[in-house]
Amino acid sequence: MRTSTKTVAILAIAILSLGAVGLALGDSDDDDHERHEKGDGWLKSRPDVAPVVNATYSEECGSCHMAYQPGLLPGDAWTQIMSPAGLSDHYGDDASLADDVRADITAFLLSNSADQAERSRSRAFAVSANTSALGQGTALPRITETRYFLHEHDEIPARLVTGNPEVGSFSQCNSCHRGAAEGVYNEKQVSIPGHGRWDD
Repeated sequence: MRTSTKTVAILAIAILSLGAVGLALGDSDDDDHERHEKGDGWLKSRPDVAPVVNATYSEECGSCHMAYQPGLLPGDAWTQIMSPAGLSDHYGDDASLADDVRADITAFLLSNSADQAERSRSRAFAVSANTSALGQGTALPRITETRYFLHEHDEIPARLVTGNPEVGSFSQCNSCHRGAAEGVYNEKQVSIPGHGRWDD
């Protein structure tokens, strides 16, 4: 009888341990975009790219366009973009900044760049980025020209984005990715203006 009780106890401990291991494995970044909880009519996911947490960056860059998360480009690309020359001709605009502001933002971008990040989608951007191919000639690197970005968007007809006056460009991430500002790029939260949810 005592042996049966011990056996049951050992089995219970083993089952609980396996459950804990399963939970630990399920907590990996690879499952970032698979975790959801319901709320506000959308399935909420944990950010698969670390959100922007630098107020200076949000204010200075976010006033003109979405403050793209640093984890969307590797450090070499951010260095080019944040150089004085890069800012003076920032995709056709003069976005020059005072040296101290530029230094603050650059430090934030470099310390959180795709090649420094641990989240799965950022790692994919880091691995797929070929900085020599990014920004041909004097042009600056673009997130939309990374191999990972191109792979993830290759099935979306241009008419739904560049031909869509409500979107206009693939660089307008937050037009279709409802969680983009929070670093959530899960396909389940994509809704293309004038088209609706995207399901490839």
